[in-house]
Amino acid sequence: MTGMPAPSLTLRLTQREMIAAGIHRFELRRPDDGELPPFTAGAHISVRVPNGTVRKYSLCNDPAERERYVIAVKRETAGTGGSASLIDAAQAGDDLSVASPVNDFALPGNARNFIFIAGGIGITPIMAMIREIAAEDGKTFKLYYCTRSPEATAFREELSAPEFRGKVVMHHDGGDPERMLDLWPALEERRNLAHIYCCGPRALMESVRDMSGHWPQSAVHFESFVEGKVAKPDDKPFTVKLARSGEVIEVPVGVTILDAVRAAGHDVPSSCESGTCGTCRTTLLEGEADHRDLVLGDHERASNIMICVSRARSAQLVIDR
Repeated sequence: MTGMPAPSLTLRLTQREMIAAGIHRFELRRPDDGELPPFTAGAHISVRVPNGTVRKYSLCNDPAERERYVIAVKRETAGTGGSASLIDAAQAGDDLSVASPVNDFALPGNARNFIFIAGGIGITPIMAMIREIAAEDGKTFKLYYCTRSPEATAFREELSAPEFRGKVVMHHDGGDPERMLDLWPALEERRNLAHIYCCGPRALMESVRDMSGHWPQSAVHFESFVEGKVAKPDDKPFTVKLARSGEVIEVPVGVTILDAVRAAGHDVPSSCESGTCGTCRTTLLEGEADHRDLVLGDHERASNIMICVSRARSAQLVIDR
């Protein structure tokens, strides 16, 4: 992702600090100390980092705060350099270009009870949710927060405070899949019309999706904190045919359908580009899709595809565009 969504703001980096191993917290304010565009819990901002790339980061501070945006960023050694550029090069006093908040992971206004499941840096949007819920009477939550170690756990002190006793479970697995937290007791039965919000590594989200298959689809929400493609070693090129014009577009390995269609000159809506928000849902008319999203239910997959992440099992897909 290289473009900056409009409108953009010039914000000053006023504070930065390391809050866990490899994780840094950044505070952004207007240079004139004025109010910022409002946001709701679950929202993210797009930041142009010092190396020129644009990355999305969830806001983790209280949405009631209008004077600052706070993000927490993990240094990803296997990424494309966006997080490393921000952590290594951005200093307090620097001005950064930031897009106004967008929310693909919003809390429903009528829900009262929540199960939050976070893995690693996936805690960031959920911190804003907890802060918002704490300010509202009659709403409850339980947080299951999985990390490798206490040292790698962002917001550990805050979440260990007395007011969160009984509401927060922190689990450290040392990176061993055999020591993963068993979430089935929390998800086996839907109680009190609860909603699930899950953000973390793909494996965690897929596990939660599988364990919550008996829940209403509208009550289970995912957000990926990793931008980019859900690639597999055996990916192959294929073609996409646009039914309305008959145009056939090549989709090489390493390129998404969304990117290929845009490169051919077509304007296609999208937001998360990680298969979690549903914005790029497209009607599938012919062909067999290789579904890699976390949005579509089993009954929808024969006739729909999320073109930001999914690919083809057949040589060609025909989509309604």
